Amino acid sequence: MKLDAIDTQLLNFLQDDAKQTNKELASKLDMSVTAVYERIKKLEKAGVIDKYVALLNKESIGKAFVAFCHIKLVKHSQVLVNQFEKEIATIDEVLEAYHLSGDYDYLLKVHVKDMATFREFMVNKLTNIAHIGSNNSMFVISEVKHTTAVNI
Repeated sequence: MKLDAIDTQLLNFLQDDAKQTNKELASKLDMSVTAVYERIKKLEKAGVIDKYVALLNKESIGKAFVAFCHIKLVKHSQVLVNQFEKEIATIDEVLEAYHLSGDYDYLLKVHVKDMATFREFMVNKLTNIAHIGSNNSMFVISEVKHTTAVNI
């Protein structure tokens, strides 16, 4: 789908605050509420807008300890890759998982309460996946930049 300037502005406004009303957006875009509504529906239908979410404060919900785990599989077969991805998708502590090129096969972003909880995650969940060859974990000292907005 080709985005025009209004689509781009609308998407930027929604990425900044998706709870804005169509009336607020219409005022910012100098458009009618109906026109804004129709554009949003068009963007949703085209798959440009995937979903709407609430972004939570990690500290306030006790999930401020962030770790990144580099995973190497023991073997690179389609069966093991599919099996690993299905198992990782069921683990609540894993917020993001990426299949990579390079030295490691996967990068996992893990959110837990603290180091003790991370150890519990490692021992009881991650190490139970039989086809992991190795794991190299790193812990976040401070978050320098975090955004969900994609530059359009």
